[in-house]
Amino acid sequence: MSKTQFELTDDVMYVKGVGPARAKLLAKLNIATKYDLLTHYPRAYENHSSLTKISELVEGETALVVGRVYDVNSRRARNLTIINATLEDETGELQLTWFNQDYLLQKLRRGVRVLVIGKIKIDSWSNELAMNVQRVTFLDEGEEPELGIMPIYPSTAAITQNVLRTAIKNLLTSMPPLTEILPQKILDEHELISLDRAARTIHFPKSYAELDTARRRLAFDELFMIQCGLMLIKRQTQDERLGIAHAANGRLVNAVLNDLPFMLTDDQRRVFLEVSADMESKVPMRRLIQGDVGSGKTVVALLALVKAVEGGWQGAFMAPTEILAAQHFEKFSKLLDGLGIRVGLLSAKVTRTQKMRDEVYEKISAHEFDIVIGTHALLQEGVKFAKLGLVVTDEQHRFGVAQRSTLEKKSSTLPDMLVMTATPIPRTMTLTIYGDLDVSLIKHLPPGRKPIKTSVKTFRSRKKVYEFVHEEIAAGRQAYVVCPLIERSESETLADIEPAEEVFDMLSGGIFADVPCALIHGKLKPREKDDIMERFRDGEIKLLVATTVIEVGVDVPNATVMVVEHAERFGLAQLHQLRGRVGRGSKKSYCILLADMKSDAKIRLQAMETTSDGFKLAEQDLKLRGPGQFFGEAQHGLPDLKIADVFRDVDILIQARDAAQEFIDDDANLTYFANLRTNIAMTYGDKFNQITEA
Repeated sequence: MSKTQFELTDDVMYVKGVGPARAKLLAKLNIATKYDLLTHYPRAYENHSSLTKISELVEGETALVVGRVYDVNSRRARNLTIINATLEDETGELQLTWFNQDYLLQKLRRGVRVLVIGKIKIDSWSNELAMNVQRVTFLDEGEEPELGIMPIYPSTAAITQNVLRTAIKNLLTSMPPLTEILPQKILDEHELISLDRAARTIHFPKSYAELDTARRRLAFDELFMIQCGLMLIKRQTQDERLGIAHAANGRLVNAVLNDLPFMLTDDQRRVFLEVSADMESKVPMRRLIQGDVGSGKTVVALLALVKAVEGGWQGAFMAPTEILAAQHFEKFSKLLDGLGIRVGLLSAKVTRTQKMRDEVYEKISAHEFDIVIGTHALLQEGVKFAKLGLVVTDEQHRFGVAQRSTLEKKSSTLPDMLVMTATPIPRTMTLTIYGDLDVSLIKHLPPGRKPIKTSVKTFRSRKKVYEFVHEEIAAGRQAYVVCPLIERSESETLADIEPAEEVFDMLSGGIFADVPCALIHGKLKPREKDDIMERFRDGEIKLLVATTVIEVGVDVPNATVMVVEHAERFGLAQLHQLRGRVGRGSKKSYCILLADMKSDAKIRLQAMETTSDGFKLAEQDLKLRGPGQFFGEAQHGLPDLKIADVFRDVDILIQARDAAQEFIDDDANLTYFANLRTNIAMTYGDKFNQITEA
C-alpha cells in the first residue's frame, strides 16, 4: 500500500491512515490526490489554548470545556431536531444544546468524555449555565485533549475533523520540502515566507501571527498566477492579426434603433459607441459593461449582436439560467421581428432528446441561426458555429474566465467578447478582478423607472410588515421574502436566525394561509427552480420565500414588495441586487429590510434608505464592512480559489497585480512563466494551473 517515492499527484489512499475505504469517503470532499489533501485548507480555526472549569464559566464568553455526559434527550420542534445533554466535571454542571445533528445521538451516551466549545449563556427557563455547542470532540478514556490553534476543515459526517487532522499531519510528516515556485526577487520585495513553510503552517499554526503570514503567501500565489494569466490574455488579444474588423453600423442596426419602443439613454448611446469602435477595430473586443439592474445593458448587447449579424457573422448570448435565456429569446425575437434575423434558443428544456439537440446543433453549424441564445448548453462539445463573430455573457460573476474561453473557441475565428454584470463593483476592484477587460459603465436608469421605497424595520414591526405584504397581494400584486439561510445552522453565531424553510412554514401556515406560496433555494434542482420561477412570473404563485438564488432572476413586473429577513447579514451590494427584483413594472414598489438593530448594521442599512445608486452603495460597503464582506458569497467571475478571496484580500490582490504587471511586461519572464506553469503541473498536478488557463 505504501509508495517509496513521494509525489503530490499520488492517490490520497497512499497517505498513512487513509487507505482505499477512506479514500472513497474523501472523494466526496473532492479529495483524490495528496495535493488535494494538502490544499484542503481549513475553513476556520478555533482557539483551543486553554480549558475552563464549569464553575469558572462566564456568561457571554466562548469557552472550551471537558467533562462527562450523564443525561441525553432529544425532541422535534416543527422540522427541527433539538438535542439536550448535561455535562459535568468535578466543579459543576453545564447544559448543552445541538440543533439538527441527529447523527450525534449514536455517540452521545451516558459516561462519554467530550471536549465542547461554544458561547456560554444563562438558560431563560432553568436559569442554569448553558451552551449552544459549536463543536464537539469525543475523547477516549485517559485521552488528553489537544490544545492550541485547531484547524476546522470542510468535512462530512463520515470524515470527521480528527480523521482529517490526522491524515494531514501524516501527509506533512512524509512530504519532502516543497520546491519554490516564485522568483526570489518577488519573495523579497513582498516579504513572503517560503512556499514549504506556508503549506505546513496553514494547517497547524503555532500563533495567529504565523497563520496570517502563511495565508498571505498562499493567497499571493493564487492571485499572482491569475493576474499573470489575465495579462497574458490581454497581451495576446492585442495582436491585430487575431481579430475581426466589423463593418460600420448599417441598415439593420439603424432599423432596430428606430423600432425600439423607447429612446436610448445618454449612457446607453455612449456605451454602444464604445462597443462599436471596439468591434470595428482589428483588435478583438474584450469589454465589460457594468450597470444596475434595469439600466439597459441588454439593449446594448442586442445592438452589438445585430451589428455582428449585419456583417455576415453569428452572435452567441449566454445567460445564467434557462428561464432567463427563454426570456431573452422572447424579447429578442419580438424586437427583431420582420428584419430577417434568425434567432435560436439552446437550453436543456428545448433540447430534451438527442434528436432535438442534433437539429439545433446542425442549424448553428449551418448558419441557419444568426443569433443563438442559451445557457451553459452553449459550451457543450457538439456546439459548433459556422462564423461566430460576437460572444455576449450575461451576469459575468456566474461565469469564469475558462468558460468565456470555451465559448470563444466555438469558431475558427476569434470572436469579439462582451461581458455584462449588474453587480456594482468599485472601480479599483474592477480593474483587478477583470484585468483582461476594458470597462464601460451605464450609470443612470432609463426614465420612467419608479424609485423603490426602501425602509429598515426592527423585528418588533414584523407582524405589521407582513400585514402590509398581505394587503399588496390582496390588491393583485406579488411579493418576495428573502432569507440568509436555507436551513438551521450549526454555527452559534447563526443559531438565532430563522432559515428560509422555517420562515416559509410560518408564513404559508399563518397569515398567508389563503395565498399561493412557494419556497425556492439553491439546493433545489435547476428544473425545480425554473418551474417555480415560471409559476411566479405567470402569477400562479403570489408569495415567494427565497434565499439569494433569486439575485439573478426573471422580470416579474407585478412583484411590488420585497421583505429581507435579517438584512444585517447581507452586504449593501447584495441587498441592492435583491432590491432590483422589484420595481420592474409601473406600480409603486417597496423593499423592507427587517434587521437586528443591536448589531453594527444600522449605519449600513440606513444607506439603503437614502440612495439607489449601486456604485455608491458598493463603495460604502467596502468602507464600512471591509473587502472581506463585500459580497458575502463566492465569486463566480474568477476560477475557484482554494484560499484567496478577491474581496477580503484586496490588498494582497493589488500587490499581486503590480508584481504580475512588472513580471509579464519583461519579455524575458515569459519563458520563466511557461516553465513555472510546467513545474507547478509536475509538482502539484494540473488543478493548480486551471487558474491561469484561458
